[in-house]
Amino acid sequence: MLLTREQLQERLFALHRASLELVKDVSLETLLERIASTACEQANARYAALGVLDDLGKIKKFITVGMSDKDVKKIAHPPVGLGLIGALMNTETPIRVSSIQMHPKSVGFPAHHPHMESFLGVPIRAGEKQLGQIYLTEKKDALEFDADDEMIIQMLAAYAATAIQNATLYEQMKERDLALTRRNVDMALLNGIASTLTSSLELDEILNKTLGLVVNYMKVEAGEIFLLEEDKSTLRMVLHRGQAAEAFWTQNVFRVGEGYPGIVAQTREPMVGVYLANDTNFLRDAVVQAGFQQIACVPLVSGDNLMGVMSVATRATDPFDERSVQLLTAVGAWAGLSIENARLHANARRLAVLEERDRIGMDLHDGIIQSIYGVGLSLEGVRHVLNVDTKAAQERINHAIDGLNQAIRDIRAYILDLRPRQLGSEGLLNGIKRLIAEYRANTFSEVNFTEPDSDLKDLPHTQSLVLFHVCQEALANAAKHAKAKSVQVAVWTTPDRALLEIRDDGRGFTLDMMQTSIGHGLANMQTRAHAVGGDFDISSAPGEGTTILVWVPRAIKRADQ
Repeated sequence: MLLTREQLQERLFALHRASLELVKDVSLETLLERIASTACEQANARYAALGVLDDLGKIKKFITVGMSDKDVKKIAHPPVGLGLIGALMNTETPIRVSSIQMHPKSVGFPAHHPHMESFLGVPIRAGEKQLGQIYLTEKKDALEFDADDEMIIQMLAAYAATAIQNATLYEQMKERDLALTRRNVDMALLNGIASTLTSSLELDEILNKTLGLVVNYMKVEAGEIFLLEEDKSTLRMVLHRGQAAEAFWTQNVFRVGEGYPGIVAQTREPMVGVYLANDTNFLRDAVVQAGFQQIACVPLVSGDNLMGVMSVATRATDPFDERSVQLLTAVGAWAGLSIENARLHANARRLAVLEERDRIGMDLHDGIIQSIYGVGLSLEGVRHVLNVDTKAAQERINHAIDGLNQAIRDIRAYILDLRPRQLGSEGLLNGIKRLIAEYRANTFSEVNFTEPDSDLKDLPHTQSLVLFHVCQEALANAAKHAKAKSVQVAVWTTPDRALLEIRDDGRGFTLDMMQTSIGHGLANMQTRAHAVGGDFDISSAPGEGTTILVWVPRAIKRADQ
């Protein structure tokens, strides 16, 4: 039936209004339903459907109009691209037939599918690419669809192509925005962990903050950290955060290769477990009974060294996505490096304590203990002369008393010397003056101090600390070893250097003694000076006193200088 001019104009106006509504909608799912409904209205069809193709030309969405949800569920499966649907997917022109069953491409309908006779199919194309198809069946007011219906639906398909492209672009933009948002959140987590790992060398603080950030970020109910013990075959849980702690602590030790922690430690690869109740690798029944469904474990590594394993567990059934596992793995690498640094720092501190104990033992042995031993020998001699020569015995007793008094003074001075001395904020010159005041009080010796023209406030703290410690060590040596009566301390500057000289009139020594009992402190002075780009020099001879000269640069040298 041919349309009159007025009828055709009315349908075109209706189509135009419908198309304006289409381009307003940016939700793909809603848009497809509107296109199918508009096609139904424009062609007066009982049923309509719209198929959208993926990049491989397969149907990825199929929207129907005219069938109830109950009727749709009765059909075994959605269309797969056979029959007339498949024919329309592979053509650029519409297909219009009065009877579907009579078309040579027809393959029939699946069980519970409504009966359909007349058919109109129009491809939705954008340039050379087919985006989908519009399917119409069962013309209501005629036995078949006519040429006017075909023209109207072709025009609708052109509008639909633009609308689908816009909606697809909008969804892609939303996905990209979501990806950027997630990336920002990921970066915030990594930045927080990086700040934690670089701001502390305390192992407990590193473990607590890292696990806390991970648990909060991944929104899981529990997390734990195992550390590899010195035997390199045992993993021991050192930290748990979150819920059901008693369940996780039921087994807190695993051998390498045993359970999730052990397998991850052995393979050095992340491991994700779902449905833990049916997983033979998961060995803690109490955790399953507490309702936990999934676990993700990652190794804590530093280079080729395994530090431990970190795990997060959840009662949720949604699986951990690949992005979360990758992020967790990155955190594990950073945490592993920080754990190793913390351990190295702790070992360095322990080594420093042992070295200091050795130094203290050496100083005590060579100084105070030997003095007391000498007093003991003197008193033993008194027994032999006490009844023979009373005057000699009296002199030896007086000598022993003097020796003990000297030992007492030495012990007092040594205790004072062992007090932690830091330069703090008082400045280099004030710090040196404090050392000199303590030296005078403990030794009753004379010290002269020559100050520089400037206050040295522009001298970097690291350089000031070197000069302070060298002065401290030199004064201690002058008191304990040199037995000096007078000490001269002088500080002066050149345009590029700050210099310190300590000269005493004590016993002196031969320079090869630097490798024996008194050499440890002198070696420390040299090491400190070299560490900041300066240098150290010492001159001494028996009976001629000792002069120590150290200089440091007035500015911190860069690595490329």
